[in-house]
Amino acid sequence: MKDNISVGADPRVRPCLDSRSREEDAGAVVLELQNIGFEYGSHRVLDGVCLSVESGGHLAVIGRSGSGKSTLLRVIAGLEAPADGVVLGHGEVLSEPGLVRVAPEKRRMAMVFQDLGLWPNLNAEENVRLGLSGLRLKRSESRRRAAAALRRCGMEELAGRLPGSLSGGEQQRIALARALAVEPELLLLDEPFTGLDLVTREEIMREVERLAREQSVTLVVVTHDPWEAQRLCDVGVVLEAGCVVDGGSLPSLIENSESAIMARFRADRE
Repeated sequence: MKDNISVGADPRVRPCLDSRSREEDAGAVVLELQNIGFEYGSHRVLDGVCLSVESGGHLAVIGRSGSGKSTLLRVIAGLEAPADGVVLGHGEVLSEPGLVRVAPEKRRMAMVFQDLGLWPNLNAEENVRLGLSGLRLKRSESRRRAAAALRRCGMEELAGRLPGSLSGGEQQRIALARALAVEPELLLLDEPFTGLDLVTREEIMREVERLAREQSVTLVVVTHDPWEAQRLCDVGVVLEAGCVVDGGSLPSLIENSESAIMARFRADRE
């Protein structure tokens, strides 16, 4: 991140904490990334990514295809170990170079994947309950959580339906219910609205907004669409070639950022 970039337009989303304040702020900081790097073979995918998000913050990570944004989400979730840097939650080291210290299911995080990841042979309720398997809940508690999550997402009446018999928007709600059923503190969204028509996309975004507010969930949203980012988040960072090149309030980024993706967005808007 450039020295003059401040991600503090929303006080709940900031650059890396100063070491002097880290101890006193650790409890409020849901997620902190310190100089995260990642490599696929000899290809550097992430380089020096550094930011923190406090409880209730909504952060958008905006970038073109190949910018490293989905990989960053996988590192946050614990699905990949960083090559450099550390991932912390409430001051606890979750991942460090080459090692995932806290397994994904132990992180109080949930992720909605771009392809949704629904099992076609399982009905809606079973797909939601599958997301709870790592928590080792009693069957009755698993069923209760699944039913509650489906109800919150307006899918209770379709609990017995297979994904293939549902619309794209309904499948999206199942994936969201599966994420919310684990009662996450941090919800990670990886291009979750790709492929939906405009009306359905708006409906699902309103649903995410409502549920995040009601459940007091912190959001990190990965997207290539600045409009989508602004719809869900107050603040964002721009990722190019694995590096954070800009950050701040989304209205300011959209109007003033010199990054390629924002310049293209302004040009297309005109």
